[in-house]
Amino acid sequence: MHIHPLITDSAALADLCARLATADYVCVDTEFMRENSYWPELCLIQIADDREAAAIDPMAPGIDLKPLLDLLVDNEDVLKVFHAGGQDLEIVYNLTGKTPHPLFDTQIAAMALGQGEQVGYSNLVDAYLGITVDKGARFTDWSRRPLDSRQLDYAIADVTHLSKIFPKMVARLRKTGRGDWLDEEMERIADPENYFNDPDAVWQRVRINSRKPEVLGRLKALARWRELEAQGKDLPRGRIVKDETIADLAGNPPKKQADLAKVRGLSGAWAGNDIGGRLMAALAEAAPLPAAEMPSRDERGPALGKEGALVADLLKLLLKIRARDINVAARLLARSDELEALAAGQRDKLPILRGWRYEQFGRDALALVEGRMAFSVGGGKLKMTLTETAE
Repeated sequence: MHIHPLITDSAALADLCARLATADYVCVDTEFMRENSYWPELCLIQIADDREAAAIDPMAPGIDLKPLLDLLVDNEDVLKVFHAGGQDLEIVYNLTGKTPHPLFDTQIAAMALGQGEQVGYSNLVDAYLGITVDKGARFTDWSRRPLDSRQLDYAIADVTHLSKIFPKMVARLRKTGRGDWLDEEMERIADPENYFNDPDAVWQRVRINSRKPEVLGRLKALARWRELEAQGKDLPRGRIVKDETIADLAGNPPKKQADLAKVRGLSGAWAGNDIGGRLMAALAEAAPLPAAEMPSRDERGPALGKEGALVADLLKLLLKIRARDINVAARLLARSDELEALAAGQRDKLPILRGWRYEQFGRDALALVEGRMAFSVGGGKLKMTLTETAE
C-alpha cells in the first residue's frame, strides 16, 4: 500500500479524492480535541482504500476539504468504513449537516460475529492481523503543529489496518449469512438525527426530581440558554453551568439577578454581568412545560410488578442463552428496556418482534412470556424447551 506524505494543500487532496471516488470502500478515522470546546476541533483525517492511504491536515492554511466531504456524504457508490465511528460521524455532520453513507462500522460487525459487546480497535487488530497496536501517541495533543512522524505513523495505521480487516470481516459475515443483520444497525447510526443537538430538547438529559410543569419549563428554558451560550462561546456545557446548578435554578429560581451571587456553582460576578442577565431573561421567559412534552413516568418497576420483574429476569437469561448459542453479542439482539417492555405486556414497536431479531430471539421471547417456553437442563447445560409448538 502506498502511504502519502501528510496532505496539506487543496490540489493534492482533490487528486486523492478523485482516485478514492472510484474505490469500492474507504476506511476513515479522525483525530480531534474536545476537552476545552463545545465543538470537537478536527485535527487530522485519515483515509485509505486497499491501494493507498493518507493523512490530511484540516488545520493547514487555505486547505479546501470539500472534495473529501463530498466523497464521504454524497458519493453513494463508495462504502465508508469506520470503527466505533459515532464521534467521527458527529464531526462530519457538524461540517456538512449530513452523515457518511453508505456506512459500515466494524465494531457493530464484530458484535454480529460474536467478538464482544464493544470490541476495541486494538483488540480487533490483534484478532484479525496479529498486530499489537502502539498506543504511545493515543493521548497526544493533535492540535499542536508540527505533527511528528510517530504521531502520523500511529494515525495512518488506524486506516491501513482497517482496510485489511474489513474484507476479512465481510468474508466471515457472508460465510455466516449475517450481513443482512447489520443493515438496520448501519442505517440507524447513519441517521443524521442522531447528531443534531436541538437546544429545545437538551433539557431531557438533565436529571431532576421534580415533575411540576413550571419547574420543567424553567429547566427547558435554562438548558436551552446554556446550550446556546456554549455553542456561541465554543465551550463545554459544564464550563457555562453544571447540570446540578441548572436543576437547582429550575427548582429554586432567584427572584432578581443579585440573588445569583448566592447560588452555589455560579460566580459571584454573575449577579451583575451580562451572562447573568441573559440567564435571568431565560428564566423570565420560561413557561410551564406543556402536557404534550411532559416526560412519561418511569413505570417499568410498578408496571411489571414482582412477577413481571421475574419474567424480565427470565427474558434476560433467555437472551444470554440465545446469544451464546448463535455466538452473537447479546446487545445486538436486544436491550434490557425492550425485555422489560415485553414482560410488561407491550407488543408494538419492539425491534425484537421484527425482522431478523424476531427470527433469532423474539419468537422464543414471545413464547416464554406467553407460557409456551420453559428452561431445562441437559448434559449440565441450560437449554430452552418449547412446551407446545410456537406459531
